Amino acid sequence: MRWKGRKRSSNVDDQRGGGGGGFGLPGGMRGGRGMQLPTGRRRGSGGGFGIGTLIIIGIVMWFLGMNPLKLLGGGLGGGLGGGFAPDTSSPRVEQTQRTQPRADDEGRAFVETILASTEDVWTNIFAQYGKNYSKPRLNLFTGQVNSACGFASAASGPFYCPGDSEVYIDLSFYKQLEQEFGAGGDFAQAFVLAHEVGHHVQNIIGVLPQFNRMRQSMGKVEANKMSVKVELQADCFAGMWGHYVEKEGWLERGDLEEALVAANQIGDDAIQKRTQGYVVPESFNHGTSEQRRYWFRRGFESGRVESCDTFKARKL
Repeated sequence: MRWKGRKRSSNVDDQRGGGGGGFGLPGGMRGGRGMQLPTGRRRGSGGGFGIGTLIIIGIVMWFLGMNPLKLLGGGLGGGLGGGFAPDTSSPRVEQTQRTQPRADDEGRAFVETILASTEDVWTNIFAQYGKNYSKPRLNLFTGQVNSACGFASAASGPFYCPGDSEVYIDLSFYKQLEQEFGAGGDFAQAFVLAHEVGHHVQNIIGVLPQFNRMRQSMGKVEANKMSVKVELQADCFAGMWGHYVEKEGWLERGDLEEALVAANQIGDDAIQKRTQGYVVPESFNHGTSEQRRYWFRRGFESGRVESCDTFKARKL
């Protein structure tokens, strides 16, 4: 990727060296199941989501270009948040004091640059619907971290917390992504961050708030199926971001393949085969390798929100 020298976001808190956070491999990998890559699963905040007719209607409204205010209104709710729902059974964890950026380093420069590009892309997309885009913050940590969604360790992977509208990531995850999943490359890494930002977008348009409310009345298998739809939509939104940066000349030969390889390696089926030797479809909550590749590519090729309606897809 041609990312160096581009604008960097200031919406970043660097807490490395004093505890950190996680990304979200399906199932909380690290010798376990696998990563919830571009998904943003909530460590310590429960599993899948639940969604129903109201949210589907709301998504269709958004996709068809109808008044976004209706989608963001009382019908579907619209609190910011991301990834998994906060754990309401435990008290909210007080946020640590924000720190000033540490000495410059390439890892931080990279995520700040990618975050800035997602801010520009989604600000422009929201403007097309007559809405303002509320930007999330990015929290860099080491090892473990406390968020509004609870305690998380780096083993969980990157994640997005709806309670504080922040994306959390321990940058060592990128090394794990390459060494354990065979998915290296800067565009693969950018895909992870863009996926988490995709969950932020879902919260803004009402998808996650409604999902988190309705999952309470769903069984585990049903909730997992809906969680897959939510995760694949975030993959599609990440692809949409890729669509626009490609037009701006960011991508080089081989970059798209890097993201597709990452999507393939973090599919629920691929992770289960690698870690336990067999797959349990009923337990999938992020999507298969084929599904993750398909929806990322769908967003990448179209660049349109309407193309990311995973809730109407018959195959899911």
